[in-house]
Amino acid sequence: MNWQALQRARVARVVLWPLSLLYGVAASARAQAYAKGRLKSRRLRAAVVSVGNLNVGGAGKTPMVLWLAEKFIAKGKHVAVLTRGYRGRDGTSDEVELLRNRLGTRAVVAVGADRFATGSALEGKHSVDIFLLDDGFQHLQVARDVDILLMDASRSLAGESLLPAGSLREPISAMGRADALVFTRAESQPGISSAVSHLADYPVFTSTTKLLGFRRFGGADTKLFSADEIGAGPFLAFCGLGNPQQFFRDLENWNISVAAQSIFPDHHKYSAADGAKLERATERANARGLITTEKDANNLKDADLRSYPVFVAVIDIAVSPEEDFLSLIADKIAQRGGSTA
Repeated sequence: MNWQALQRARVARVVLWPLSLLYGVAASARAQAYAKGRLKSRRLRAAVVSVGNLNVGGAGKTPMVLWLAEKFIAKGKHVAVLTRGYRGRDGTSDEVELLRNRLGTRAVVAVGADRFATGSALEGKHSVDIFLLDDGFQHLQVARDVDILLMDASRSLAGESLLPAGSLREPISAMGRADALVFTRAESQPGISSAVSHLADYPVFTSTTKLLGFRRFGGADTKLFSADEIGAGPFLAFCGLGNPQQFFRDLENWNISVAAQSIFPDHHKYSAADGAKLERATERANARGLITTEKDANNLKDADLRSYPVFVAVIDIAVSPEEDFLSLIADKIAQRGGSTA
């Protein structure tokens, strides 16, 4: 960011600060109204596990939802994901398609702004044991059995302001509602796992990003290739994410040679003009191909990328300590009378 942009950002924060104060009062009052019962959360019949975060932008919610879904499915549970499909249309979005592509027919992924109504409708049609409430920390209209709050270890919230001057949806104190706190992308802060290990009496965990492989964009082949199999590169890396720098750091950690980077807005729908721009940038960088994320791949259908191979990074996460994390979730659900066994 250049000096002029920094100055504009500082001015915007000062101008918007009074609005952030009002926003904070409203957010806190709303949370208190639900806590004291003045506003009622409605309960679905099946157990509900919520995954969310405090700030706007990516914190790894979709990978966590996928990870949890896989764990519950492995136990024979009927899983449904409830999501609002942010910046999507016609009942889908980039993140919704990612979830559906990875889970297939093994779980139901349902989209709706009113997630209680959406969940109730599902319960009338399907057998559901577990609802995963995607981006649910602020969606207090739905009662939950487990509230998992994600904090991106690669992005400090120290000194961060509330919306609209900053990125926080709620004050930091709202993390007191969480049943479990997970520091995601812990590999970006080597000391955090050690620090968390000393908090054995607190429900604090870490997760790290794992590369499963790369698939070739286009066509029906879903075969995954290793980093060695896609070639030495170099590549042009591009993405439209809430935290694009973390994707580039991941590529570096995976020893992927990157000749150039291109950043687009979060949830960006790529046009033919964007595709042409990316291919020109690839040529200028003397790159041999392009690399992007699974989420971005669902927004590429109009990009018309043909001149160079495009590889999609497919990831998973590892949660530590995993057994304790899963036991906490099972215990919370059991307190209501449900079961994950």
